[in-house]
Amino acid sequence: MSRSELYRLWSPRSTLTKLRGATCLGALALILSGCSASHHLSQGEPAIETTPLHDSQPFTRLAPKIYTPDTWPEALKAHVYLPDTTTSTRRPAALVVHGGGWRNRSPDDMQGIAQKLAEQGYVAVNIEYRFAPEYRFPAQLHDLQQAMAWIHANADAWQVDTQRIVGVGYSSGAHLVSLLAVAGVEGPLAKPYGGAQSRLAAVLAGGLPSDLLKFDDGPLVVDFIGGTRAEKTDAYQLASPARQLTAQAPPFFLFHGKWDQLVPVDHATDFYQALQDYNIESELYLQRWRGHIASFLLRGGAIKAGIAFLNQQVNP
Repeated sequence: MSRSELYRLWSPRSTLTKLRGATCLGALALILSGCSASHHLSQGEPAIETTPLHDSQPFTRLAPKIYTPDTWPEALKAHVYLPDTTTSTRRPAALVVHGGGWRNRSPDDMQGIAQKLAEQGYVAVNIEYRFAPEYRFPAQLHDLQQAMAWIHANADAWQVDTQRIVGVGYSSGAHLVSLLAVAGVEGPLAKPYGGAQSRLAAVLAGGLPSDLLKFDDGPLVVDFIGGTRAEKTDAYQLASPARQLTAQAPPFFLFHGKWDQLVPVDHATDFYQALQDYNIESELYLQRWRGHIASFLLRGGAIKAGIAFLNQQVNP
């Protein structure tokens, strides 16, 4: 699917000028990627700049396993990456969720990120989830909650410290892990499959659609929610991480392309400001000369900084 087609899905009121601009920006992003730079914003000094990653360690990728219960509407699989360690010490885990507008793509998109997490000592669980429009919100969030329950059930076998599970995602995957993170132990989003076992210790989110009410009524969001903003206002609010944020949310690392026209950069900057207002530890990594797709394809520096941030949160 082309960049312009994706843009029309998010926002059907886009103009031809915007579509041409998106294409030109994407091409320019590829040309300039060798000399691009990023900004870090934080409450204090951005520690991610001075905190190196751990030495890489080997890992084993398990055969895909079904993580959902037998009674689930659709059997969903997870790709699990286990660090090759002989220590008896419990280790962190990462729930990894791919993008695709809630309607397509696969865990293969996140394979490289899952591998980097495993190299850093995380048990990386890279999952499938149900797609819209056949399944609508909150079905996808329920899938993530089941994945968290599955990680807890395998914690002894995988030597996972269930207090140190992080969420990692891009685009709609970032939306889902962020929504999981702000759902809390109580409330409408925590029931009936969430609660304490769905708690995340930190989040790494790229290209995050943080407030669904900011979008025009394009097919992607309408298919995900099951109606327009006027028809399903309460559902749009409930499905927006920015509108469910509380002071109990975990630390967040956000990265976003400054030229993103599919998910405009104010989704990141506004959400980051809300995190700051709640005094939640957070970092914002803005990628120059990047649109939505280029932000993911040219993500190396952002992922390195993001994993360093996660390491700070989960490693004693």
